[in-house]
Order: sequence, then C-alpha cells, then structure tokens
Amino acid sequence: MKRITFFLIFSFSFFGATQAQTLTSPDGRLKVDIDTKGKQLTYTIYEGEPTDRHVYVNNNAIALEIEGIKTQKWSISSKKSKHEHIVAPNYRQAEFDVKYNQILVKGDNGVNVEFRAYDEGVAYRFVLASFDKKEWKVKDEVAEFNFSGDRTAYLPYSTNERNPKAMAFQSIYAVTPLSQARPLEAILPATVDCGWGKVTIMESDVMDYPGMFVKTEKGSLKASFAQYPKTFDFYPWRVQKYVKETEDYIAQGKGNRDLPWRILGIAREDKEMLMNNLVYALASPSRLKDTSWIRPGHVAWDWWNDWGLQGVNFKAGINNDTYKHYIDFAAKNNLEYIILDEGWYDPKSGDMLTTIPEINLPMLVSYAKERNVRIILWCVFNVLDKQLEAACQKYAKMGIAGFKVDFLDRNDQEATGMIYRIAEACAQQRLVLDFHGIFAPQGIQRTWPNVINFEAVFGMEEVKWTKHDEKDMPLYDVTFPFIRGQAGFVDFTPGGMRNATRKDYQPVNSNPMTMGTRCHQLAHYIVHESPLTMLADSPSAYEREPQCTQFIATLPPIYQSLRVIAGQMGEYIIVLRTDKQGNYYLAGETNWDERDINIDFGTILPHDTSEYELLSFTDGVNANQVATDFKAQRGVVCWRDYLPVHMASGGGFAMQLKRIR
Repeated sequence: MKRITFFLIFSFSFFGATQAQTLTSPDGRLKVDIDTKGKQLTYTIYEGEPTDRHVYVNNNAIALEIEGIKTQKWSISSKKSKHEHIVAPNYRQAEFDVKYNQILVKGDNGVNVEFRAYDEGVAYRFVLASFDKKEWKVKDEVAEFNFSGDRTAYLPYSTNERNPKAMAFQSIYAVTPLSQARPLEAILPATVDCGWGKVTIMESDVMDYPGMFVKTEKGSLKASFAQYPKTFDFYPWRVQKYVKETEDYIAQGKGNRDLPWRILGIAREDKEMLMNNLVYALASPSRLKDTSWIRPGHVAWDWWNDWGLQGVNFKAGINNDTYKHYIDFAAKNNLEYIILDEGWYDPKSGDMLTTIPEINLPMLVSYAKERNVRIILWCVFNVLDKQLEAACQKYAKMGIAGFKVDFLDRNDQEATGMIYRIAEACAQQRLVLDFHGIFAPQGIQRTWPNVINFEAVFGMEEVKWTKHDEKDMPLYDVTFPFIRGQAGFVDFTPGGMRNATRKDYQPVNSNPMTMGTRCHQLAHYIVHESPLTMLADSPSAYEREPQCTQFIATLPPIYQSLRVIAGQMGEYIIVLRTDKQGNYYLAGETNWDERDINIDFGTILPHDTSEYELLSFTDGVNANQVATDFKAQRGVVCWRDYLPVHMASGGGFAMQLKRIR
C-alpha cells in the first residue's frame, strides 16, 4: 500500500528528450513539473491531465548567481511528505494544519533547492548546504513568473519612479493585462488572474536577505532585488536613514543557510485567497517559549485625527493634558493602549531617549497604569536601532508597552536584518512592536510573535490628502484583503466617524473624513486581521457616537478562526470569525455598487438548539445620501433563520452573535 501511495505522489513525466520530476499536492490537484536537465532549473505548475491542463505558470526559470560559483548539474536528491499542526498565537487562526510534499534538488556546487507542493500553493527556496565557513556574495537571484496567455495582473506599483525600491510600500492596485503593464517594480504580494484560478506571489522567512519586487518584462513577471547598501545618508527632518550608494551584489554572508521561500499561492475561487496560510506556515518557528505577556488590543490613536479634541479646557496637541484625555477615553471604553505618535521626542534630534519639555513620560505611564491602560511610543527604525539596547531597557523599566516603528521604506539585506534585530531586542524586554513604513509581513510575526501589526497597506491615513477620483478607497477596501491580506496583519487604522458619499467626500487633514458609509468602517474591524487595531478618530468624535464606539471597543482584537463566506475581488467581501467563547462575528463590505445579500445562518451557526443574541449594524435607509446613516438592531437568531441585508454605495455591515447559554 505504501508503494502505491508513494508512486501517486512522486511520479516521472517525459516530454520529448526532457525529463521532468513531477511533484503533486497532497490533495492531488496541483502538479509541479521540475526540469533538472539544463544548467538552470525550471518548473511548471498546472492542474488537470495532459489532455486537459490548466497551466498557472510555465517554464519558470530560477537561479542563484553566486560570485565565483557555477552550477553544472542538478539532480533529484530526496523526497518526503509531511503533516504539520501549527499553533499560531495572535494569528488569524489560533491553530491550523498544513500538509505538503517535498522534493530536494541538489546542485553540484552546494546550492540546493527545496520545492514544496501544498493544497493551496507551491513554494521553493535555495539552500546553501556546502559552504561551511566560506564567505559568499549573491550577485543576483533569478525568479521568473511566466503565465500562459496575456493574463490580468493586480500590481501595486512602486510610488517612487525615480528610485522604485525606496518607498513606503503603500500602493493601490493597477489592474492590467500583463502585455500592457508598466515596466516598473511592483511590491508583493501581487496577483495574476489565470482565468481558472488566481496566483499570488509572496515570500516568507526573509531574514537577513533582500525582499523581492516583481517587474513586467515581455508579458512575464521577473524578480528584482535591492542591491546591498554601500553608503547611507539621512533625511534631516526625522534623521531617517536612506541608501546613498549600493554595491554590485544583493546579499552577502558566511557559511550554510536557508534563503527565503518564494511562494505562489493558488486559489480557484476568490474567497479561498484570504484563507491562505503559507506565509505564516513557511516562516521559522517562534523563538519565544512564553508568549503569554504579548497582549493584543485596541488603541486610542492621536495622529490621524490630528489631536482633534473638542470641549476641553486645555489646548490640544502633543502635551500631557492631551494624552491624559486620551488615556481617560481609553480607560472609559476598556481600550488596552494609547499611542504617542510622532512628536513626543524631537524627530530632528534623532534621540528617542529624550522627550520634549511638554511631555512628562513617567507621569503619563503612571497615570495610564492606574487606569489599566498602556502606552506605545512612535519612533523611526534607524533611530531605535542606533539606541536599541538603551531604549529597550529604559522604556521597559519605565512601563512602556512597546514601539510603533516607522519609515524603514526599503527592503535590502541591511533593512531586513534590522527588523529581526529590533524584534529580538524588544522581545527580550517584553516589548510589543507595530511596524510601519515597511514591506508586507514575511513571516516574522511567527518567528517573533511580539510583532503584532504591520502597515504595508494604502490605509486610512491616505484619505487625508487623496481625492476620490485619484484613489478609490471602497474599491481598494474590497481588493486588498484578498491579496495583501494573505500575508497577515494589516494596520489599516480604521474607525473614522466622519463618513462621506462619493459625491460629498473631500480630503481634509485636520478633520478627516472617510470614503463610504459608517458601516463600511465598522466592518473593517472584522474583515481585517489586526491584533493591535486603532481607533483612528478622536475621543470627541467617538463620544458623539456611543453605539458605534461601544461596538468597536467590545470586538475581540484577535479571533480564533476565519472563514470567507463569499466575495469577489474588487466587488465585495463577507467574512466570518469566531472567538474563544464560541461567539460569531460577521461583516461585509462593498465597493461603490449597492448590493443586496441574504444571510443564511444555517451556513454559519451549528445545527443544534443554541440561540444567539444578534447585534447588527447595517447601512441606514438614507446612507446613499448621508453616509453616516446606520441602523443598529438587536434580536435572537438560530441556525434556521435568514436575514436580508442591503449594502449602500460604499457600504457594509457588521454583526456580533453571542451564544445564549
């Protein structure tokens, strides 16, 4: 019996004179032909039989160009199958299982390649296996993504055309046939629609190695990497480090090591995309034995609302009275944190060990502690890195909870090494981290679970200066969860209470509004995976909206499980999550198109005698004209019930179902 199973999983295929080893996914649907005949490895991913194939990518060449080393011959070395159970603290699912089949391809120069086939995609990585203590330099890494036909791509182009590899990794998606795509670097994740399924290019375990960009070339996507930094300079306003000159190689190192995983997530239906766990599963396991001190939570945040307080007897701004007010608001609503964003230390000084005179940090920490609220401090990546040991020790001793670290704006080898260094140093002092101005998650949240949020999203901050005819946020809101959401945490910073229809919206800095309805905003808190989630508006705005504020504040910051009930990328999404107590949370969002759905609780709730108290927020009857209009209702439902829901233009809904015991 074992011989038969082994043959089904690992079979040989012959195409003329070319011999290809075929690797099959555990469920038998995906097949990967790995061609080892030439000096350069190639692979093809498809499903179906030879007479009726659906090809996802075709003859993708891969290579690692190491200075002074050439690969002359490849050979299949070993094969294995594995089933892993992964416990995932603070992840979108508390635990999950993955199965994969693997082939190890050996090169005659000590450069090997591991290929893995999962039910939800394919991954490979280079392994430097015979380098011992030898030094090496990677001149370049070749990674092709050749699609069958002129497929439609969802490409988040770099926002810096002059220097494409230096930017904040925040971009909307250009939806374009590959033949018409711009020859400009796009950030990951990026998705290509193959007609019978979608391929999302991602990476994992990018540790002390440059991250990948993709760039269109002759209708295909090719990998592109930042060169290793040679010299640096600093922008004076924040003393932010940037690369001035580069070397002629992308990475350097010494001895044996595994290089990052290159991932092709494959989904036949759009609703499968967000449920892909490969980035997390392929990352190095946690280096923390105890994660009980890592506390997800809600944050009363200052920057987006521009410290916009009303009805107070002090001048709002970066001062003690303002932050005491934010602390009081957080305590009143049982929010776990506040953030002191940019300005608590003089950013031009590059010294985060010294506060400005208007801030008495020990007093604020004590004031917050008395009210069961903790403080997170904003800083710049290289400023923290320069003062890392001193800053971690000082602020951990003071009682600070962690740091929001901003403006990395690059992903070269030196930059990726920095984030792991910061994560380890902060973990040693039990400090949590929120990474901003950074590339999308690449698995560090598994390796160092004290990293509990990431930006890398065209988030709510953008509406402060973005016109709706330039950037369509409701469209983006129902696109990025399918693509960027696969990589993990997203610090979108939702919660705006000034909501506007398409015709009424205007960019405003000090009193920002959002595109779409109030319920569209509430839905973000369930649709997004965000263990450290912001309440982006001001305490004054929330105090005027107690129903919405209470709903947001009582939602779990993390959930136990995720299921995408329905969705079509760029049109709408409906997500179901559960908590530890067996309660359910359901939310949906739409683009600017109105949409009617009928919720069948029989597809959500267990078929037993349980009843659930329903609290629902749906778009009001006038939400198409007044985007703040919503309807809050309570009721009791069971699995036999149905509920019609209308989503207005730019609308949404959010529901909580608490089990009645």
